[in-house]
Amino acid sequence: MKSTYSGQGSNSCVEAVLARGGRIGVRDSVHRRGHRLDLPPAAWVGFLGGLRPPRA
Repeated sequence: MKSTYSGQGSNSCVEAVLARGGRIGVRDSVHRRGHRLDLPPAAWVGFLGGLRPPRA
């Protein structure tokens, strides 16, 4: 899944995917061959819970 909110002309996106063992893989959508975070589901849920909606 690629972030749908990144602003016009911005390269500030991340992608998240369900990886092996139920972990969540997160990477920079511009540098796809770079490092990837592999998070356990509880950490991913905690991260999502800390997000705020974009400012108007």
